[in-house]
Amino acid sequence: MNSVQSNHQVIVIGGGLVGKAAALALTQAGLRVALLAQCAPAQSEHRFDARIYALSSSSQALLERLRVWQALEPARLCPVYDMRVFGDAHAQLHFSAFQAAVPQLAWIVESSLIERALDAALRFQPLLTWCESRAQALQHHPEAVSVTLDDARVLSADLVVGADGAHSWVREQVGAKVKRRDYRQTGVVANFRCSKPHHETAFQWFIDGEILALLPLPDSHVSLVWSARTEHADALLQLDLPALAERIEAATGGASSRQVGTLEGVTPAQGFPLALQTVDRLVAPRVALVGDAAHLIHPLAGQGVNLGLRDVAALLDVMNRKEPFRDLGDLTLLRRYERSRREDIQKLTIATDGLQRLFALPGGLARGIRNVGMAMVGAQPFIKRWLVSAALG
Repeated sequence: MNSVQSNHQVIVIGGGLVGKAAALALTQAGLRVALLAQCAPAQSEHRFDARIYALSSSSQALLERLRVWQALEPARLCPVYDMRVFGDAHAQLHFSAFQAAVPQLAWIVESSLIERALDAALRFQPLLTWCESRAQALQHHPEAVSVTLDDARVLSADLVVGADGAHSWVREQVGAKVKRRDYRQTGVVANFRCSKPHHETAFQWFIDGEILALLPLPDSHVSLVWSARTEHADALLQLDLPALAERIEAATGGASSRQVGTLEGVTPAQGFPLALQTVDRLVAPRVALVGDAAHLIHPLAGQGVNLGLRDVAALLDVMNRKEPFRDLGDLTLLRRYERSRREDIQKLTIATDGLQRLFALPGGLARGIRNVGMAMVGAQPFIKRWLVSAALG
């Protein structure tokens, strides 16, 4: 016979960075939360994780509000003070924190570093129940929603938050329609030690429809994020690290060595497929979607996780402003969250997809137009400040 646990107000399904941030935010707001998630992996044997995030000021502010940022090891954080973007002809863009009058453009942080800090904070929350079981069924009831787990327990709550990634089980249960377009690209990531100081500068090259970025890490290290055509990425992933470093130098025409010197590999390369994914709705009765369950964008601007953390901040704000007569799963309440996120998600989706399409267009005419456009943006300080402001969230 199933055991029913009904002493929860929110069930968060999904154990990535966004899901754990949602669980922590809601339980710190005084709600009884059940989190269905796995613990973060143990610290890697390598110097740095392969998966790196560029966190915006809005993401930093949320993590500070949750008292997680303060727990991160400062020596493993790297600010980005400058960003240099190179077109596939001769155009360049330079973004400067100093010129934009902001402390930094972003923070480069390892994924598991944040997750482990979130895990530690979650363990001290008396209103949180952590379940490492998986959800198997979701049922709506007149005044609650229940989730059956694979160990036969049944959890009941007012609201389910789906933070279970691009292939979301929660989204499937509520029948939300998904539009997905495969970019036919793979993100190749690896970390390197560089022989020259990077001066907290991020570098990005647009190369024949592909995007290669070197992001600064502490102690003269950089993180590679190479959005390459899938067949090219497969070949890159077969290379050892010295050969991959040679490919980076060749792809950038030697510019990488001029900027950061010789690259010495420190973590094996990994790959993940890239796609654009939109959802027709972020909410259903007693269900809200956040993070990759709600949207998936190209990583060229490094804004995917920031978009998800802004989902968390918006959902928390809506819950804090809830009228006393509404419960947490009220569809009217949840639609406020959906409306508050619509513009931000649409703007970033259009911007990242548009840039990817623009630089994927073949031919000399397309190359000339986009590089002239880059040069024009670079000559307009007001536009550059607006772009920095938008990226900061």
